[in-house]
Amino acid sequence: MTLEQYKKEFSEDDAVGWLEIDKEFDNLYPNQEPKHFAPPLPYMLGGDDPLDGISYYESKKQEDHYHFITYGFSELYYNEEKVNGEFSKWGFELTFRLKPFDADNGNPTWVISMLQNIAKYVFKSGNWFEEFHYMPANGPIRLETDTDITAIVFVNDPEIEKKQTPHGEVSFLQIVGLTTQEYEDIKANPEIREELVNKLKENNPLLITDLNRK
Repeated sequence: MTLEQYKKEFSEDDAVGWLEIDKEFDNLYPNQEPKHFAPPLPYMLGGDDPLDGISYYESKKQEDHYHFITYGFSELYYNEEKVNGEFSKWGFELTFRLKPFDADNGNPTWVISMLQNIAKYVFKSGNWFEEFHYMPANGPIRLETDTDITAIVFVNDPEIEKKQTPHGEVSFLQIVGLTTQEYEDIKANPEIREELVNKLKENNPLLITDLNRK
């Protein structure tokens, strides 16, 4: 897309990148209004949380689960200087699929904190994520919870392909919870990361995180 095409198609009031994300999820979940969370004070105005928003949808594919999407790792708003870049800002957004957990009482808001904490790491360190990157959660992925899910690995979301937006490429990287043993195994031998993910996919094609998994 040329700058002239961009200026013709969009106005300064358009959240160009945000709309590109919404298109993907509107296709996946037609007629569903997601639950949306926005920080009380935007990051650009001095707030603590880098992501401008996080939404989640209720999916019945494979099994009932929540499907989260972030807004803020990619370029969200009208910006003529960002037109036709190689990558849109960091070049990705994060997704996460969670099997309902009883203690959440249908309100898994801890995920919002987890995603914002990951964003703080990216924005402060300048390090970004790619498929099969992994990291420890430094304890249970859900704080103060008896769960063996204590680490995560990033994979391409099984239902959303990377896309070219007016601001550049955006990948949709899904967070997948790992057990303590799985994390120790890939820390000892990072070459097995893809093999481990493929093994998880055998019984869990959408790689839904289950906090009760051992």
